[in-house]
Amino acid sequence: MDPSFTAEQDEIRRTLRELLHERSGPHDLRAALDTPAGHDPALWTALAGQLGLPGLALPEEYGGVGCPVTDLALACEETGRALTPSPLLATGVLAAPALLALGTDAQRRTLLPRLASGALTATLAVPAPALSTALALTRGNDGDWAGGGRAGGVQARRVGGEWRLYGEAAQVLDGHSAGLLLVAAHTGGFVRSRILLFLVRGDAEGVVRARQTALDATRPQGRIQLRDVAADLLGDGEDQDVPAALARLGDSAAAVLACEAVGAADRALERTVEYVGQREQFGRVIGSFQAVQHRLADVYVQVQAARSAAYYAAWATGRGERVGGLALAQALQALRTAAGEAVQLHGGIGFTWEHDAHLYFKRAAGDELVFGPVHRLRARAAESARLFERKEVAV
Repeated sequence: MDPSFTAEQDEIRRTLRELLHERSGPHDLRAALDTPAGHDPALWTALAGQLGLPGLALPEEYGGVGCPVTDLALACEETGRALTPSPLLATGVLAAPALLALGTDAQRRTLLPRLASGALTATLAVPAPALSTALALTRGNDGDWAGGGRAGGVQARRVGGEWRLYGEAAQVLDGHSAGLLLVAAHTGGFVRSRILLFLVRGDAEGVVRARQTALDATRPQGRIQLRDVAADLLGDGEDQDVPAALARLGDSAAAVLACEAVGAADRALERTVEYVGQREQFGRVIGSFQAVQHRLADVYVQVQAARSAAYYAAWATGRGERVGGLALAQALQALRTAAGEAVQLHGGIGFTWEHDAHLYFKRAAGDELVFGPVHRLRARAAESARLFERKEVAV
């Protein structure tokens, strides 16, 4: 592994950081959260149309840039620093790779260029709280999370030669605003149960959507109800191994999420260091106290270790290694620690709604709810590596 970045990667980071500094500051962020979509459409146009972020890791033949996943992860590290609410995660990290992996060539050529340009947003809709399971981050993906042959989740059936969906999916990332829904639905009954992915327009007849109140407002979520909705099967047959494809997607998504969490943790630490260098107590700045220095040094070590793990995981996805879940666990723990110390060391102001420290704390807690928790991510990584598998010893 070459730890240095290319000139193009450095330029992506620099350009994106400058743009977000100008257009995604604290006031811009709070204004975006109050919009119906939960993000700034003008900023999304700049991120997608001008910088091409959703298509960074998509092939050029489908309108993408053709970069490795590492470039997308580095871009998400910058959006994580600013806690920028945008459809990038749902569209570019989850939906587009799923469509690329499982879609027909016609579906790819029709939809991927629009996703890459930002003209169309999309999301992966699975029943709550099963996203981490569907992506095989916290346990094996055995396919029972989409309904399991019984009532609940989303069910699919053939009616007159077409597929019809009914059911509900909650806590869907950008589910209230995405133009295209990739819906995971259960079909085949109890005996021949299987999971398939379907394409549904966000404005299709029978689709009822609403934005949900989420712990982390910078990660908008929606509830989707499907009332006998017509849908197109993603792919060219019903024999696809959707759980396996989602598990592969989950590892690369975890690597990108790890970089995003590292960016947030790094910025939370920076702001805390700035504050303790200004706040005075007992006639001296509190950053001069050894106890404060030790606490921040511990946070710094955690953030740097998490950054190394996240970068390696993003690089390793191109080599077929699957270490994204473990990197995500370390990054989420670093973010939790950095955000917690930010709240504590900012003192009374750190607990107020007006200060941004609570936004980083909520990002840490919210990501653990959606993609974690940390101990489950680590347990799954240990299970995949067979660390605790009992071995028979010949006597």
